Amino acid sequence: MRRPFALLAGALLVGACALPASAADSGSTGDQGFTIKDPRITESSGLAASTLHPGIYWTHNDSDDGPYIYAVDSRTGKTVATLTLRGIGSPRDVEAISIGPDHQIYVGDIGDNLGGKWPYVWIYRLPEPKVLKDQTVRATQYVVKYSNGPRNAESLLVHPRTGRVYIIDKNENGGHLYEGPATLSASGANIFRPVATVDLWATDAAISPNGRQLAVRGYFGGIYYDWNGGSIKRKGRLDVPLQGQGESVSYSPDGTKLMYGSEGAGSSVEARDAPGGASSGKAPSGGGSSASQAGGSATVGGSFKVGAVVVAVLAAAVFGLRRLRRRG
Repeated sequence: MRRPFALLAGALLVGACALPASAADSGSTGDQGFTIKDPRITESSGLAASTLHPGIYWTHNDSDDGPYIYAVDSRTGKTVATLTLRGIGSPRDVEAISIGPDHQIYVGDIGDNLGGKWPYVWIYRLPEPKVLKDQTVRATQYVVKYSNGPRNAESLLVHPRTGRVYIIDKNENGGHLYEGPATLSASGANIFRPVATVDLWATDAAISPNGRQLAVRGYFGGIYYDWNGGSIKRKGRLDVPLQGQGESVSYSPDGTKLMYGSEGAGSSVEARDAPGGASSGKAPSGGGSSASQAGGSATVGGSFKVGAVVVAVLAAAVFGLRRLRRRG
């Protein structure tokens, strides 16, 4: 009886361990998470879902890389196009990327690790190419200043319907949502003004495709808000995965998932359900289960619950087999 018992227990264990992988592979467009395989991308600091090419996510390196952005196929993790931005100066500290109306890509050269050294920062805008291939694309450069002085920021978001651009500054004690002009001007400075407080040390943020929800992430947690016309209202915590250095977040094109990215060679992008289903007209429900920025440990969402159920089922099966064995 020992060998059949061992084989059956092993089969149960293999089947149980395979359950999470099957769930992860259920997405047909790759919006279930992926690993970036391009060896050039070692400091992925921003993430934005393509509005033209299903399954494609745009990303970029943090700094010292040049005027490049990369189109990554989430089904394979491979880069399918590298865009070289023309018509701009030398990027300084690129931290964020977002896509607005009419398939326009916005790149935020808004980092300032010295906390106020730069009197101004830049935003670059370029059209998302209809054909994915290595190419040079002319971009428009905008000068950005803050009404209350220079600051460091890593979060750039563009409202998907109005096209208005927003920035969230990065402050350990919490920051502010800054609103740009209704239309950015390529001549002169664009003044961004604080319109709401954000209770997080923000490393990235994104607005849902329907324009009704704002997701803000930090290194160890996240918060989501009702957009409320820019007068944001806090709703709850996000289920942010525990990552080595959590740097980016993007909604999937249908708004049902939040995609969380991190830095490092071969970095992973992990998917979590967007709270309340941001693609629908329903109001978000309940908070997430991740830890706060102040302390505690982040959870890995539903995978922990699935694992606990799997262990319980396996234990019960093994216990039952042992009883049958004794009876035999």
